[in-house]
Amino acid sequence: MQLAITPTGIETLPAWLAWLFPMIGALLTPIFAKINPKVRNYGAILFSFLAALMTMMLIPLLFAVEELPKWEILHWIELGEFPVLSEINFGVLVDPLSIIMANVVAVISFLIMVYSLGYMKGDKSLTRYWFFMNFFIGNMLLLVLSENFIQFLFGWEGVGLCSYGLIGFWYKDAKEDYNKCWVGEPPEAYPPSHCGMKAFITTRIGDISLLLGILIIVAFTGTLSFMELMEGVEHLPHEFMWVLVPAAILLFGGPIGKSAQLPLMEWLPDAMAGPTTVSALIHAATMVKAGVYLVGRVFPIMYVASMFYPEMGSFFYVIAWIGVITAFVAGTQAVASNEIKKVLAYSTVSQLGYMMLALGVAGTTLEFIVGYTAGVFHVMSHAIFKAALFLAAGAVIHAVESRFLHHMGGIRKEMPITFWSMVITAFSLMGVPIIFSGFWSKDLILESTLLAGQPIMFTLAAITAAITAFYSVRMLSLTFMGKKSKHIHELEHEGHHIHESPKVMWVPYSLLAAATLIFGVLGFGGFGGWLEHTFEDYLSKLPGMEHSAMTLAPAEATMSHELAVLITIGASLTVLAIGAFTAYRIYIKRSPDPVKLVNSRPTLKSLWTFLYRRWYANAFSYKVFVYPTISFSKWALKYIELGGIDRFNYVVADAAKGFSSRFRRTHTGILNYNILGIIVGFILLMTIMYVVLVG
Repeated sequence: MQLAITPTGIETLPAWLAWLFPMIGALLTPIFAKINPKVRNYGAILFSFLAALMTMMLIPLLFAVEELPKWEILHWIELGEFPVLSEINFGVLVDPLSIIMANVVAVISFLIMVYSLGYMKGDKSLTRYWFFMNFFIGNMLLLVLSENFIQFLFGWEGVGLCSYGLIGFWYKDAKEDYNKCWVGEPPEAYPPSHCGMKAFITTRIGDISLLLGILIIVAFTGTLSFMELMEGVEHLPHEFMWVLVPAAILLFGGPIGKSAQLPLMEWLPDAMAGPTTVSALIHAATMVKAGVYLVGRVFPIMYVASMFYPEMGSFFYVIAWIGVITAFVAGTQAVASNEIKKVLAYSTVSQLGYMMLALGVAGTTLEFIVGYTAGVFHVMSHAIFKAALFLAAGAVIHAVESRFLHHMGGIRKEMPITFWSMVITAFSLMGVPIIFSGFWSKDLILESTLLAGQPIMFTLAAITAAITAFYSVRMLSLTFMGKKSKHIHELEHEGHHIHESPKVMWVPYSLLAAATLIFGVLGFGGFGGWLEHTFEDYLSKLPGMEHSAMTLAPAEATMSHELAVLITIGASLTVLAIGAFTAYRIYIKRSPDPVKLVNSRPTLKSLWTFLYRRWYANAFSYKVFVYPTISFSKWALKYIELGGIDRFNYVVADAAKGFSSRFRRTHTGILNYNILGIIVGFILLMTIMYVVLVG
């Protein structure tokens, strides 16, 4: 084994520093805390700012696609004649996908860190908080900028570890914090420590699948480098190509877990037990996008493989169908949720499903660039408006001291900045035309399903868009409109008056709200087209992609772009109007009253209960997997650990103790007995030597 490190190029230096700075900041946090709490707080923010600065230095490379991809490889460990893998490399990959994703992560993370100064003020565990936040940012950027699967896995597991620590940040599970940081209501109410463990275990299930997929790939290709896989996939012997299908689907198990897709989606709504800053950072803008990013990263590899082995198309169909079904199911769950952060969490799961749908259908057609661009565009758009929504929701929770929507209402005038920030970003989530970024990215996804010839997926996605409009208007009305709740009146009676959040909190989400308008205006000015051209120019230069016109390639588009655009716009505006108007009549005009409407019709009440109980998917998983596991653990503890292993240990220990006690009696201290013992031992030793040497 040989260790060798080569110097990096100047072009990739910011990519190295982007993930190193927050890692260093995390390690220095305990030292800064010893100096002064303010040094710790502002030092943590400084290192997140440096990470954002480094990623922004990569943006000019987006306008020089002909020079991309740029990657720097350090030959970290050379394994010599190892039969499968000759070396393990350590490097960064700088291309349009990694540049965009790195900036999404770093810039939004910096704004969330600034917001944390106000939201987390006075918390007794801020040193732990700043450590985990910066360590998370560093690992997420490491994941995004990695050149190979090994390095990628370090970042992947790093963000999983940080997610566990941050979701269960308030691990004492104090019952007096029920309104603040628990999740759900009986019989499905969970404290933070439970939610953190649930997220950790659930995502590990997906990670096992991911690891198996990676092991199969390296066993048959001999490399873990993304670029080497891209270059070598078309040269694989045809008899090896069949193994890529199960390997790719196993690989997708990781994104199913991290990006909360069916059947591993139920951990993310419960992850809202963490601080709102954590929800905004991990569960809106960054970690949950890691799965989408991985699909986008391996997309060209699998797409080229599908040209030579058409059965590979099943990989893309799996992604698309899981994505669109997840989007629909999570959207319906958001309709009945009674917690503001859980509404946004279900919405996040739903929008992640949209992204998977786009990338999935992209791989089934020659018009792959539309779906690929749509998926990445929605990653950007959603990260901005959903992070803003979570931060604004945190300001509301901070003001009313409760997570429940029925404890809110009538606070629009008291919190005008927060209100308008949530309106703008909720409109982007709904896909309101024309100046909201969500409109352009969502419509591009719908268009891609039509171009791929998937009318059922298009219909299901359009229905989900109507549901999105419904729960968005419902959330806004229950939070800000109507009369103030009894809870707010009690707070005011106690002298706590609702007011706007401090500047350090509202500035970050106001900037994000402004950004969603900027991207909306850019979308109207052709930003989506520029992004599509950028990816088309880049992907066409990758090895193997020049074969995209081969007869073995995926099917051609079933309709023209013009017709697909017209159908998409018509359907998009129709479902938006239906969803928004229905919610407006019920929750703003109160005609009819939602409570009376549901209670007066048994069918509606049963449906509402079904959605409120999360399709009973969460209860099912507990009944089938969690409770039997707990019961088996108790049985194993009682009968195997305590009744078997421990009892055996005690028997052995007691036997050794008894033998020692009895043998001790032979040590009398009398010289004659000692000499006799030496003689007997010498004779026994000589007998053994004679048998061994002579016999």
